[in-house]
Amino acid sequence: MTILLYVSASLFWFLLLFYSIVTIAGVKQRTNIPEKAQIDHYPSVAVLIPAFNEDVVIGATLRAMQRLDYPGQLDIYVLDDRSTDNTASVVQRFSHVFSSIHHILVPDGEPKGKSRVLNYGLHISDSDYFVVYDADNQPEPDAVRRLMERALQTENAAGAVGYVKTINMSRNILTRMIGLEFQVFQLLMQSGRWGLFKLGSLAGTNMLLKREVIDEVGGYDEQALAEDAELSVRITSAGYLLPVEPASRTWEQEPERIKTFIKQRTRWLSGNLYIMEKSLHQSDHWSGRTFFLSLQHVLTYFVFIVLLLLSDFFFVTGVLGYSLPTADIPLMLIWFMSYIVYVSHFFSALVVDENVSIKNVLFVLLMYFTYAQIFLVLLMRSTFVYILGRITDRHQTWDKTKRFKNQGEEG
Repeated sequence: MTILLYVSASLFWFLLLFYSIVTIAGVKQRTNIPEKAQIDHYPSVAVLIPAFNEDVVIGATLRAMQRLDYPGQLDIYVLDDRSTDNTASVVQRFSHVFSSIHHILVPDGEPKGKSRVLNYGLHISDSDYFVVYDADNQPEPDAVRRLMERALQTENAAGAVGYVKTINMSRNILTRMIGLEFQVFQLLMQSGRWGLFKLGSLAGTNMLLKREVIDEVGGYDEQALAEDAELSVRITSAGYLLPVEPASRTWEQEPERIKTFIKQRTRWLSGNLYIMEKSLHQSDHWSGRTFFLSLQHVLTYFVFIVLLLLSDFFFVTGVLGYSLPTADIPLMLIWFMSYIVYVSHFFSALVVDENVSIKNVLFVLLMYFTYAQIFLVLLMRSTFVYILGRITDRHQTWDKTKRFKNQGEEG
């Protein structure tokens, strides 16, 4: 029991120290003012938008795409994966007016999902670079230009990664907490990893990639549910960089109901379990800079959640008055430090993103007890789904996130 306590305490302090260092590096990276880009030629770009039953949001997305201010050739491909609603008619109305918008009907095939659709989009386009946006995204006019400038200014870059913000953050409690989470993991953690290790991780949307690099690493893995994270590992393993450009921003809709949120995050976690299993069989995923990317997956999707469960145990038993053993330090202190560091990360993100308000501060103080605890359920659910799929030799199907009407604005 004593050995277990020492191991748990050591992991706690390591994780807290690691994320604290990354957060500080993220704040430093975000406060650095980059030099103004001097680009003589902007390469051609294909904007790929995978779409399946997106008539609720695709109109607003295409209006945002038409506002993109990019100095080079830019074509927009809506990759329609056999939608059964009015997605096709909405896109076709735009394509009749704007020659840069193309409605592409993706041939039926297996496995269903974003990876196969993106591979088809690469097959039918021929640009030097491509950008991926989800069908509910509204990028700011300079988003693609900033990504390209960051990629061209970074030696050996495979592309660049932007920042994803929540457009319906003020809709309800859930969307506000998701928006606050994204400010930490899309803003500070991404910037911190880039500042410390020159590591970027694709976010699935608002990301620029060089076509010849993707061809070199073999395109998208069509079995991967977390296709962005899986591709990040292969790109990094091949020796390329994915620089982070937080000034390139897109706004997307997040789940407004807990059921939708759980289904979405179960897919994400199951996808990352696939990456972790795949990495166990490939030694190059544990060498050089790729080691830190693989370590990030283990820390974020396994160690953090296990330690969260332990901290809950320490907290509850302490509050109920049970005597807790000590491992040189009181175990109740470990929970307290976990809470302080967790909250500090979010406060740092609020300041850097200039989004400080009384409401957001109150939400941050409550998130450890509410939002963070959902991930215990998510880990158990996704692990069960993933193991069941491996036992039955059945590939987990792509579970599309439900969209909602009347998107809100930033809160």
